[in-house]
Amino acid sequence: MSGTWERELDQAVRELDGADTLAFGGVGFAGQILPATEAYRHAEQVLREHPEAARKKVDRLLRKGSPAGKAYAATLLEAVDPESGRAAWERLRDDDGEFTTFSGCVMGRATLREYAAERLAGGRE
Repeated sequence: MSGTWERELDQAVRELDGADTLAFGGVGFAGQILPATEAYRHAEQVLREHPEAARKKVDRLLRKGSPAGKAYAATLLEAVDPESGRAAWERLRDDDGEFTTFSGCVMGRATLREYAAERLAGGRE
């Protein structure tokens, strides 16, 4: 029997899988929270509460997601298991997939290669 948290996690992972923008807080002057940001927050909570089941879905997102989805997945892993997160960023540093980034009202573009290099150097988020 599938629980509510499992259905909600599936929905969050689907949202992250198709994400084209990476943002961890509000964006723009209004501080709008993007659907992918909400999905990330939900997935992070479920990953902490149900690590085994959620980890499989996050690992799949890391392998098959959009470039932004892969970045969200690596960040999720980093939050619950720094060693796994570092390994994920190591794998992504050769990926040229591009995505939009937001930090407050500042919009930018990045490749996974660039973003992973920054994360491995201790920057971003």
